[in-house]
Amino acid sequence: MPFTVSSQLIQQQVEQALTEDIGSGDVTAALLPEDKPITATVLSRQNAVLAGCDWFGEVFRQLDPSVGIRWHCADGDRVVEDQIVCELQGSVRPVVTGERTALNFLQTLSGTATTTRRYVDRIAGTGAQVLDTRKTLPGLRLAQKYAVSCGGGSNHRIGLYDMVLIKENHITAAGSILDAVKTARRLSPKLEIEVEVENLEQLDQTLQAGVERILLDNMSLKTLRQAVTLNSGRARLEASGGITFDNIRDVAETGVDFISVGALTKDVQAVDLSMRIKEN
Repeated sequence: MPFTVSSQLIQQQVEQALTEDIGSGDVTAALLPEDKPITATVLSRQNAVLAGCDWFGEVFRQLDPSVGIRWHCADGDRVVEDQIVCELQGSVRPVVTGERTALNFLQTLSGTATTTRRYVDRIAGTGAQVLDTRKTLPGLRLAQKYAVSCGGGSNHRIGLYDMVLIKENHITAAGSILDAVKTARRLSPKLEIEVEVENLEQLDQTLQAGVERILLDNMSLKTLRQAVTLNSGRARLEASGGITFDNIRDVAETGVDFISVGALTKDVQAVDLSMRIKEN
């Protein structure tokens, strides 16, 4: 089930984006007849996975609620080159004013969903899950995590508040893995705890501490396989660091449960979409 983003947040993000783009007014749209009716078609110029329909629709809701949108597909659907994504009907001014902002949201989020689907398909049948990270575009974290879910990926922690992830610097400052875990259990008894380890010795220490989720950081395939054997099903294992499309299948086949991929949200390749307007 896709990650949920509140309508209030979508409204705020769209409002900010429109303010950024329109400023004191769309001086070019002012050249057009105010009530001229038009029909517009949004086409996909490539094979992709769609995400961001609510953001796209909210743009025109804020500019002119009378603009009608008829969707030919939904978030999470695969679209092909030259496929019609949606059609709009309304007055020309709000349509041309909102075009870029609406497409920016749809292209960017579809880009995240499309990349995610490629990675998910790459490891199909292995039993491993593709996870996102906190390496997101500022201000669009929840939107991008939603897009990841549209692409078939799974969501890691949302931020610094909903899961304890103990990393190298935390361990150093706390004194040891065990001390860090004990403190985490005392301060955040209701939150899941994950510990990042860099070698098999740290993995063994973390297992002895009774942690149920462990992040294996930048380990070779050989070490990952050894970690899975040492773990023997006691904790859920997540591989992270240096994951690419070319090597993710090999990583998944080591037997880890999760593979986190920063590229899903960090290296965004927007989907090529275009809008074409015609007179009614």
